[in-house]
Amino acid sequence: MPLEDEELDSVALESTHTIDIDSFVPHDSIGWIWYDRPHYLVPNDPVGEEAFSVIRDAMKATRMVGISRVVLYRRERAVMLAPQDRGIVLWTLRYGDEVRDPEAYFGDLKGGTINPRLKGLVAKLIEERTKPWDPQMAADPVQQQLLQIIAAKKKGKRAAKPKRAPQPASNVVNIMDALRRSIGSEGKAPKR
Repeated sequence: MPLEDEELDSVALESTHTIDIDSFVPHDSIGWIWYDRPHYLVPNDPVGEEAFSVIRDAMKATRMVGISRVVLYRRERAVMLAPQDRGIVLWTLRYGDEVRDPEAYFGDLKGGTINPRLKGLVAKLIEERTKPWDPQMAADPVQQQLLQIIAAKKKGKRAAKPKRAPQPASNVVNIMDALRRSIGSEGKAPKR
């Protein structure tokens, strides 16, 4: 049965320019899986800036975050306000039905004993490939190529066809098979 216009209007929400914090909770009590989208929150006038700073500093000192509800994306959303440096990050939180129980996915995994040699090899691999975080690690190569094409078109040039780097075959190797081969070859004499 279709919904009537007046039924839809009865649940329409109005956006507001103020955020009322309903409660405060310990920052570490909200698991990362609840976080949806971050937004920088800033005051819009000098009077608001003072209140903003007091709330931010108090949350920072007590390691608490604020929980509120705001209208974003045409829906009322639960949000978390977390102090960050001199500002506040407003995180939209996922709705309860969007967060699945991990037991339904991980419950059947066996927790048997792990071969200490395999664990050591993986630890060595992790050590060798550890790098400091760089935002370029999360860059979107398609967007970068599109921006280059757009820039070239603006200059009246034809964009060069993007070169794709060949993917080394090692990227598709099953890591457990490779580790087992590595362990198997440890006791053998090197080939000449």
